[in-house]
Amino acid sequence: MGTVMPPVQWQAPEAILVGGSAGAIEVVSLLLEALPADFAPPVVVLIHLPRHRPSALDGALRGKCRLALREPVDKEPLARSTVYLAPPGYHLLMDPGPSFALSVDEPVNFSRPSIDVLFESAADVLGPRCAGVLVSGANPDGAHGLHAIQEAGGAVVIQDPEEAAQGAMPAAALALCPNALVLSAKGICRWVQQLSAWQTPNRRSAT
Repeated sequence: MGTVMPPVQWQAPEAILVGGSAGAIEVVSLLLEALPADFAPPVVVLIHLPRHRPSALDGALRGKCRLALREPVDKEPLARSTVYLAPPGYHLLMDPGPSFALSVDEPVNFSRPSIDVLFESAADVLGPRCAGVLVSGANPDGAHGLHAIQEAGGAVVIQDPEEAAQGAMPAAALALCPNALVLSAKGICRWVQQLSAWQTPNRRSAT
């Protein structure tokens, strides 16, 4: 698969959101390994995790990431060159600023944190300056949120359901976002690597 350029209507993202569930850790590991130390846009990762025990995600990913990596706290502003991991047991939202907000509202799609909640709030705050990526998972959480990003004019990318370890989540997103870019895990890595270099006057259509 060659270089993937963003469609002309997409803007350089102010944040990149990555959601997934079962089978997603492997994809996220590949993605973080692919990001250089000077990668500028903040990356927000939300993977469904058990709510009643500490997250082991930080330990699993820290050695693979050249960027600062941490769980955000309530009201924390987004910082460049940082990977944020959604903490278990809380909904993670984006507020104007942009900054993070944490909520203990009821689970959505049986999940807290919910990908839909994060993606929909980011679409409201960032509009077309938001990029959403949905990868492997066994339930439909994230599909409506990815659609909200698409409707706001943001970039939307889905892992190929046939490649994903669990195809239910990307398949549900593809049903709502049939014009999204559908890429392999390695294709997603290459696509995200390009985002720092997007230049509005010179963008071309995706291939």
